[in-house]
Amino acid sequence: MNISRHIKTGLMLMALGFTSCEDKLLNLTPDSVLTPTNFYKNAADINQAVLGIYNSLQTRRQTDYLLMEVPADNLYMSANTTIAGSNDVDFLTVNADNALTAAFWNTTYNGVFRANAVLLNIDTPTNYTAGQKDQYIGEAKFMRALYYFDLVRVFGAVPKVVDKISIPEAAALPKATEEEIYSLIIEDLTDAAAKLPARKSTATGRASKGAAMALLGKVYVYRQDWANAKTQLEKVINELDYKLVADFASLWKLETEDNDEVIFTVKYVDGTNGQSLSTSYTPNGGLVGIADRGAETSLPSWSLLKKYEEADKRKAATVKEWWTSPAQPNAEPIYYPYVSKYAVKHSYGASGIDIPVLRYADIVLLYAETLFKQGDKANALVQLNKIRERAFGNAAHNYKGTETADLMDLILNERQLELAYEHERWFDLVRSGKYLTVMKQEERLYNYAAKTPVVVELAPKDFMKVYPIPQAQIDLSSGLKQNNGY
Repeated sequence: MNISRHIKTGLMLMALGFTSCEDKLLNLTPDSVLTPTNFYKNAADINQAVLGIYNSLQTRRQTDYLLMEVPADNLYMSANTTIAGSNDVDFLTVNADNALTAAFWNTTYNGVFRANAVLLNIDTPTNYTAGQKDQYIGEAKFMRALYYFDLVRVFGAVPKVVDKISIPEAAALPKATEEEIYSLIIEDLTDAAAKLPARKSTATGRASKGAAMALLGKVYVYRQDWANAKTQLEKVINELDYKLVADFASLWKLETEDNDEVIFTVKYVDGTNGQSLSTSYTPNGGLVGIADRGAETSLPSWSLLKKYEEADKRKAATVKEWWTSPAQPNAEPIYYPYVSKYAVKHSYGASGIDIPVLRYADIVLLYAETLFKQGDKANALVQLNKIRERAFGNAAHNYKGTETADLMDLILNERQLELAYEHERWFDLVRSGKYLTVMKQEERLYNYAAKTPVVVELAPKDFMKVYPIPQAQIDLSSGLKQNNGY
């Protein structure tokens, strides 16, 4: 089905297919077998429909790096990539016909419609067990909020669809304001937090009370609502049982990917329902003991690599600079940096390592930012240094408040090092306004022999803080207008 037409026709996602629960939110049900008359009859149907909401994110998350990392200073596209539209993102020359923004729009609204379908049909079954109906409402609202949070950050003002609408109404549907979208997000997350079970009472990969509370705190930070951000983030930190794991590298291992730092993650299973991100970051020649070949779509920028201090344990778990070909495992390694954060043994294009959406370190850093914005520099440093101590294994590298850099710059720097390749960097630069200066140039490939980087000059503009609305959506609508500058 053409999802791009669904946002304009208002067709509900009653026949778009939902997943069945086979351990990790997997296996699509064929689109043709689901209709409003033969589905949503009982609690099991609603459960399948809820799992279908997650599937849109599972599909999209493995390529989010193309819009959320590539335009920033962590990553650049490899010379051999064939991904349509990626070079325009890389060089900040995106236009309304970009294939990547169109795919992001379609898949994300697909998820919105699936959430709407659950909420519109939630009252039909009569055989819910205690708490089950509230959980499904909470999951649908959490996921709808997450999808709209992604949409408003990527595109700015977008159409707000929460109900079934007629074809003429859909064709004339204008953008809602960013404030209206954020109001919906906050309303959905507040209700989701009240209805969802604790994380240990639900499967990893499904939304929990903690996930809703954490995402709500993050939303308040993006709104610069520091009072509500502080209240919400303190609830997550003080009332819930998340914590930083001792070993950063363990976060990116299959055997320890489910841990006390995970707040919300997208689940994958090698081969049967895997993600392509691990393969995308693997060098063409493969990695010894991990993969015989890779796609090498993109490579880590020197702009990021040079910021890691020698004793920072996060570096080895995030990027590796020296590469050995599996074809010649005993040869001397060559200088060939690649992203190693998702480098686990995997089938080509179908890795089983999960891709996080929210983890506790992100919340701690957002809390540090919130405290700083409220003038509490001392306690902001306490929170920031929790991340530093885990990174270095001791307090020797803690910030002491006497650094010449602005504390906000230190927080953003720590977010870059801690959350690299977790799809946060572009948004961090945009919401801080730093992208206009940081992205004037990017140090990409480093010439190890000459000890000099390849510097690429870029031309960021104010309107680039959001991407253009896909032209296909403009063409289908009489009410949807293009973002300024495009």
